[in-house]
Amino acid sequence: MRISAGKLWSLRRLSDRRGFFTMIAVDQRPGVEQLVAERHGSPDWEEIGKIKRLLIEELSPHASAMLLDPQYAYPYAHLAVDPARGLLITLEQFACEEGPGGRKTLIYPGWSVAKIKRLGADGVKLMLWYRPDASPEVLAHQHALVEKVGRECREHDIAFLLEPLVYPLGGSAAGDSYHEDSGKRPEMVIATVEEFRKERYGVDIFKLETPIAAKVIVDPDDGSAEAAQTQDWFNRIDAMLDRPWVMLSAGAAMEPFRRILTYAFRAGASGYLAGRAIWWPAALEYPDWDAFRTRVREHGLPYVSLVQSLLAQHGRPWATKPAFAGGLALEGGRDFLQTYQG
Repeated sequence: MRISAGKLWSLRRLSDRRGFFTMIAVDQRPGVEQLVAERHGSPDWEEIGKIKRLLIEELSPHASAMLLDPQYAYPYAHLAVDPARGLLITLEQFACEEGPGGRKTLIYPGWSVAKIKRLGADGVKLMLWYRPDASPEVLAHQHALVEKVGRECREHDIAFLLEPLVYPLGGSAAGDSYHEDSGKRPEMVIATVEEFRKERYGVDIFKLETPIAAKVIVDPDDGSAEAAQTQDWFNRIDAMLDRPWVMLSAGAAMEPFRRILTYAFRAGASGYLAGRAIWWPAALEYPDWDAFRTRVREHGLPYVSLVQSLLAQHGRPWATKPAFAGGLALEGGRDFLQTYQG
């Protein structure tokens, strides 16, 4: 597959030398805001920034890339990011527009793919509230938004990472950290992947949730029929995608997320982009900064090592995905100088 120069560089920057995405997210906003408000008295910008800086300092040396939000993490803690790591920046607001027909994802006012590219990031992350059974009007909005972002990422030649999330219809608008929809069915995740794999959306990396709820997922090695069925759902996701996909943690506890990753890596996932599963227990030590940092080191980092070992054992490097079966080739080839649009 021929790939544009910017997107190729993005994928290489976001992955490690083996071609795995070992990415860590610190772009969570409402949950951290709530934590600071409860323990500090208000959701103070600087306190939130300090939390994110500590996480970046401790975790970025152990990640292939970091995901930062433009509201707190990037402006407060950009110098803490290891410059040898890739950088993803969030495009969307967490707050959404919610009506009887479903949720509409909103972009930060004044924020754009162009600005993310100009600041030097390696990729754009869009979290998308999505249900295949939402109203036609909501679906049209969500589809148009993804097409727009995909088009702008092509124009600015930067990787586009899409994170679709199932949510409960008729619920209250998202106001705190994402919690997995208890009524989620695996068919919803499959249908979502089927929609956004279409070329018109221009997605380069899919950041996906587990098709089976984290709180009920069984051990992949327990030999049960349920484990075999669960593996089949993950295998179906991989069979549908010719591009790389990674798993999100959605705040799952460490053991359920280990199970999820094992299924995903065995199916063909190329890594993870996880946050709270790695560092939320440590963040609960706030405002005791020493205890916070110690818990990241003593609990978060060993967990990172564990899941990276699983990835090395079972995962699939992104360049071996079907889209690149013919090998990586730069768009333009020998005529690159004359044809590259930039």
